[in-house]
Amino acid sequence: QVRLVESGGGSVQAGGSLRLSCVASGIRFRSIFIGWFRQSPGEEREAVGSISVSDGSTSYADSVKGRFTVSRDNAKNTAYLQMNSLKPEDTAMYFCAAGLYVADRTRPQEYSWWGQGTQVTVSS
Repeated sequence: QVRLVESGGGSVQAGGSLRLSCVASGIRFRSIFIGWFRQSPGEEREAVGSISVSDGSTSYADSVKGRFTVSRDNAKNTAYLQMNSLKPEDTAMYFCAAGLYVADRTRPQEYSWWGQGTQVTVSS
């Protein structure tokens, strides 16, 4: 059974930083793509960034480029989302997702497994 567990969310002031973690179990970590998404109430789920665990290649939404970094630690079966220079508009529930065959990393439908989410709140 595949399981993803996020942690690291919280409340920060604008300009602050948070690091989210996503621990994967029940799947060969090196075989997957990890996507980070966020969703605010009444909004669609939005892709933030992603990483191919096998080769480390990453992709980012334009809104977070230069501020957010996705990485992974294969030994810990963990992916990270480092968020710097946070803005109030980054406030959302953040989810990590995993998929085996991901053609379009920005599409939630490409991912088969999802974590429960962790809340990030940025105050001005």
